Amino acid sequence: MKLKFSILLILLTTFSAFSQLKNKPELNEDFMDMGFGIFVHWSMDSQLGSVISHSLVGASDNYVNKYFNELPKTFYPNKFDAEEWARLFKVAGAEYVVFTAKHHNGFCMWDTKTTDFNIMNTPYGKDIVGELVKALPKFDLKVGIYFSPEDFSFIHKQGHLISRKGPMTQVTANKELFEYDKTQVKEIIDNYGPIDVMFFDAFQAKPMAQYVHEISPGIVVTRGEMNTPEQKIPGGAMPGPWETCMTMGTQWQYKPTNEDYKDGSELIEKLIEIRAKGGNFLMNIGPKPNGEIPIEQEERLREIALWMYVNEEGVKNVRTVPTIVKDGDMWFTKGKDVNTAFVFITGQENWFKGFRRNFLLKNMRSTKNTTISVLGQSDLVVEYWPENTPTSRFIQHEDLLEISISRAQRLYNDKIWPNPVVVKLTNIEFITK
Repeated sequence: MKLKFSILLILLTTFSAFSQLKNKPELNEDFMDMGFGIFVHWSMDSQLGSVISHSLVGASDNYVNKYFNELPKTFYPNKFDAEEWARLFKVAGAEYVVFTAKHHNGFCMWDTKTTDFNIMNTPYGKDIVGELVKALPKFDLKVGIYFSPEDFSFIHKQGHLISRKGPMTQVTANKELFEYDKTQVKEIIDNYGPIDVMFFDAFQAKPMAQYVHEISPGIVVTRGEMNTPEQKIPGGAMPGPWETCMTMGTQWQYKPTNEDYKDGSELIEKLIEIRAKGGNFLMNIGPKPNGEIPIEQEERLREIALWMYVNEEGVKNVRTVPTIVKDGDMWFTKGKDVNTAFVFITGQENWFKGFRRNFLLKNMRSTKNTTISVLGQSDLVVEYWPENTPTSRFIQHEDLLEISISRAQRLYNDKIWPNPVVVKLTNIEFITK
């Protein structure tokens, strides 16, 4: 009897394992190639400058009533320009954009037939999701949808307490909510496809991920299937795919006052660290209520844009170096299918245009076919300094590879560019010990 029970248990376990659908391996590889995406947190409560959705938890009946019934009446993002957003994201070097179609509050930023609590019932009255998914592919940007299965509006109408950890907040406990969410997700996929990426923000997200795999297997599910650390970077390299999502400041949605932004260099260095550890960086912005991107956020996007314009070869279509992630102030990635190393040199203050610095690498060795270059520059000339020859060089010592490079490209008027230089080494051998 025990033997029969054990066999049955094995069969059930095996069937359950095979019944779990996953992202297609080739789509995971494509996702890992992209490296950098833009996250957009935006809903009608951006008018208040509050945390998105979460102010409803623990709120008074009066607050909840005004939120659901009055706040949509003043949401008027008349400065929203989907193509202008897409242009900025493209020049910043992003490969995909993930937009909050529905956050926990349940407000839908698309023309949905499932609820009146949506963008069409505002003074603006235009389909935000529809405009954005048309604009992004024009600039070769992949379309990503953030969707919260935890719908505060829906559970409030059911008579349940608004709470992310309430007994009926999760689709695993609330069958009616699960069916409602499935209807909305199918509506998005059917009306706005092709969708490339979906991000399900819930404590119980796997049922929604499984549903998407069933109806649209060409979509990559991030949260709900893969690791998506929030506001932090893992301590070391992780096997892919994975994705860190992080804010520029302290809040996901627009915060008009009391905000403390990371500077552009810090955001660039976070991108470098994430890529060196094998992940994607999904960097967040929070548009203003009128649809404009705040100037503080645009400034950082444009600083990243310049750096990515010069150095994106070391960020896209790369993988972790098998032997080392970081050595001192240097981070490393490698070409996806070739023995090409990219060395990100950080922590270099006051590196004036045309001046040379040397660095020692202990985790790789040159070959007879190795070449060296600095991304973005020709190595042939330093502006206004014709006697300076900025050629990149290397010397292979017994245990160390010494590289000698000049910062020759003029990127700022003051001739001091504060962000990391990236060195490319081809036909390199990675030392394994």
